[in-house]
Amino acid sequence: MIRVIGAGLAGCEAAWQIARGGEEVELWEMKPERYSPAHSSPGLAELVCSNSLKALRVESAAGLLKEEMKRMGSLLVPCALQCAVPAGGALAVDRKQFSHLVTQAIEKEPRITLHREEAVEIPAEGIVVIASGPLTSDRLAEQISALCGGSLSFFDAAAPIVTAESLDMEHVFTASRYGRGGEDDYLNCPMNKEEYEAFYEALLEAERAPVHSFDVRDPKVYEGCMPIEVMAGRGPDTIRYGPMKPVGLRDPRTGHRPWAVLQLRRENKEGTLLNLVGFQTNLKFREQKRVFGMIPALRQAEFIRYGVMHRNTFLDSPRLLVADFSFRQERRLFFAGQMTGVEGYMESAASGLLAGRNALRLSRGQRPLILPPETMMGALSRHVSESQTGDFQPMGANFGVLPPIEPHIRDKKERYAALAHRALETLSACEGAEASAV
Repeated sequence: MIRVIGAGLAGCEAAWQIARGGEEVELWEMKPERYSPAHSSPGLAELVCSNSLKALRVESAAGLLKEEMKRMGSLLVPCALQCAVPAGGALAVDRKQFSHLVTQAIEKEPRITLHREEAVEIPAEGIVVIASGPLTSDRLAEQISALCGGSLSFFDAAAPIVTAESLDMEHVFTASRYGRGGEDDYLNCPMNKEEYEAFYEALLEAERAPVHSFDVRDPKVYEGCMPIEVMAGRGPDTIRYGPMKPVGLRDPRTGHRPWAVLQLRRENKEGTLLNLVGFQTNLKFREQKRVFGMIPALRQAEFIRYGVMHRNTFLDSPRLLVADFSFRQERRLFFAGQMTGVEGYMESAASGLLAGRNALRLSRGQRPLILPPETMMGALSRHVSESQTGDFQPMGANFGVLPPIEPHIRDKKERYAALAHRALETLSACEGAEASAV
């Protein structure tokens, strides 16, 4: 019997791999007995920061990662595809339906015993996968910190959600950048130069929410989910060339490219709820309504969830973990998920898939499965275990982590397609990584 602590994306994927491999699993999840500062649903695999799982095209880094996972028998990728909502070239999901599908699959799997209670300590014996997530409860975080010999806290932020019916549609147009995806996948809220500059000044001056009891003296801001107000502090054009970039868009009212654009993405299939793309924030709730309400389309917007900032936890993984996601000093322990230093929903799930596979192999006395660096999953596992940077930071799927193709292909699209093709051929040839059905 193998224990898995935490039933987020990584924990569910790990438990699924172990159970489908024929071993009994005990899966521990503290919800609904106790919730983290950012979670609110009792369902497993709850999405917090965004409902987007990034690009779907296999020729993209994120799409390649999902294709590799699917070929290795992932639970989460098929669930995501079943509840996808329109999002251009991205795979975005109805988050409630996604959590329901994953929860249902886990509860119906006969080899998985789900314990709805908090795991407050690391078991002293047996094979364990720790996938307690970036919001690990205090008691367990203290044990992990003691095991790893260091502090684990930094911060992350989530974006607000508004109702579609509350938008001023006279200041909204539908389009995807460069015409990719469906014409109505994104709702675009344009601003002219004067409107943007007033908004920008208000954003800089807005009052931020106090950080709660899990604060540290000098918190790190997670670069992959940086609060919009922190990003704005880097200069007046930072967000205008970031989440509010107008490139690839044309306002049909004027026939010209706007000065800046807020994009809204569907939160559910019905399109009644919309996420402010890239607007993760730690502003006070009243300030979010006031400042974001300066965007013409959002003047009367109804916020059904305000943005929040919360603690994240990750390890100094290159010092602590091996490429199979086992703990160097105690190989019966595996870590999985964002706490290992992978950035993103599917990246976290992929680490759970590999940690689960390797926990299963250890239980049977088999050699660990370490995928070649030519695969996206293999490259990310090597970033986690072998990164040479002095200040280790989380990494999401990107083609820069793969070994280059020789001779060099100058055209980027052709190069990415070739890297993806090589990755999938390599994966198919790997021992223990043959395609399998969920």
